[in-house]
Amino acid sequence: MRGGTSILDSFSVFVAVAEQRHFSKAAELLHLSQPAVSMKIRSLEKEFGVKLVERSSKMVRLTRSGEILYKHAKQILREYEIARQEMDELSHTVTGALHIGSSFTIGEYLLPEILADYARQYPKVDIEVTISNTDEVKKGVQTNLFDIGLIEGHASEKDLNIEPFMEDQLILVVPAKHPLSQTRTADQEALQNQTWIFREHGSGTRTYSDELIKQLGLAVSKSFTFSSTQGVKAAVISGLGISQLSGLTVKKELEAGELKAIQMKDYQQIRPFSFVKRKQAGTANAAAAFMEKVRAFARIHAGE
Repeated sequence: MRGGTSILDSFSVFVAVAEQRHFSKAAELLHLSQPAVSMKIRSLEKEFGVKLVERSSKMVRLTRSGEILYKHAKQILREYEIARQEMDELSHTVTGALHIGSSFTIGEYLLPEILADYARQYPKVDIEVTISNTDEVKKGVQTNLFDIGLIEGHASEKDLNIEPFMEDQLILVVPAKHPLSQTRTADQEALQNQTWIFREHGSGTRTYSDELIKQLGLAVSKSFTFSSTQGVKAAVISGLGISQLSGLTVKKELEAGELKAIQMKDYQQIRPFSFVKRKQAGTANAAAAFMEKVRAFARIHAGE
């Protein structure tokens, strides 16, 4: 390896090209010229003696060697950031990069407010957020892609530390003109043979929806699956079916009368929102400060 800083710079450029699938987009992202980006890629190909990318007029495709390098380059860059953060801890400085993985409900409805407050207090931290379903967030923490994860529901992975920070109530929502909208409480019989709108498998919300169907012994007439909460809400509003969602995600729609919340007789689901971290992994100052911001937000939300 010829020069640590140079190779790290080249890895950063290569990762950007791999993720953007385009030289000019990577150049724009990194504030470099396109020839400079091309030169870094050629330098890496010379370094390893292999072709890393295949270029076409529309996009860049990684070769098999490129895919291998991308995986390891991403990991090396992450380890470099972790080392820098651990050294920053010696001077109690909150700097560096913070990579957060978050489930959809938390990431779309809670995280923006928390991060706005965090960024004002710690402007030297570079923050990257990936929003995905709960299973993917846990995998990202396990493989060191994320410093910390925020998930819905329970987790039992032995290599992860789980810390609940607040509770979330799931509610049944129906279209404004649905027959069930005329009642405040629905029993087991009323929920039989309905059309349901679900999140995808792997979603924390989907886990609880499946549990509801199983626990109440409900027959599902038909179902549709969406990979986002926004998609589920839009489908219910349009009259496609009924669903179970976090109360946090439907406040505006309930106030606007686009959706109707129905209580389920003798049945309630409350789930935890939790941090997930790898066991034996240290907590850098940036991550520790972020976790405290989340805890403070949860205390305010709970009315403490």
